[in-house]
Amino acid sequence: MSRPFKVLGIQQVAIGGLDKQRLKTLWVDKLGLEVTGTFRSERENVDEDICAMGAGPFKVEVDLMQPLDPEKKPAVHATPLNHIGLWIDDLPKAVEWLTANGVRFAPGGIRKGAAGFDICFLHPKGNEEFPVGGEGVLVELVQAPPEVIEAFAKIA
Repeated sequence: MSRPFKVLGIQQVAIGGLDKQRLKTLWVDKLGLEVTGTFRSERENVDEDICAMGAGPFKVEVDLMQPLDPEKKPAVHATPLNHIGLWIDDLPKAVEWLTANGVRFAPGGIRKGAAGFDICFLHPKGNEEFPVGGEGVLVELVQAPPEVIEAFAKIA
């Protein structure tokens, strides 16, 4: 079966800890990443600084996350490398095809993410109905905007 979408590149890496200030000491103060935004969500139990490296369509986010409540789920700090985000050229087609091919998605469906792009998550574990998961890694699929799709097409 032909895959009706492409993974274009890495969109983000999300790192969790109990204190995002400690994360910022490394990623912002020492490595020089720029804080480009913040995101706070009770539903997702997260207080997040969105940082960036690179530029234009090849910019990669590094999201530094701490839980609003360390006792609640999701526990954004429980695995320090919380998730990896991948640019997808056609997110709805990707979700449809992956679901039809046994991939398990986390609850929530396609929705707006912290950076304003449509997103959804592959579940870190498969189950009986959908046996393919991230094998312990949460994977975020991110709808690439037109300029990112065009930029990756030029280097392909």
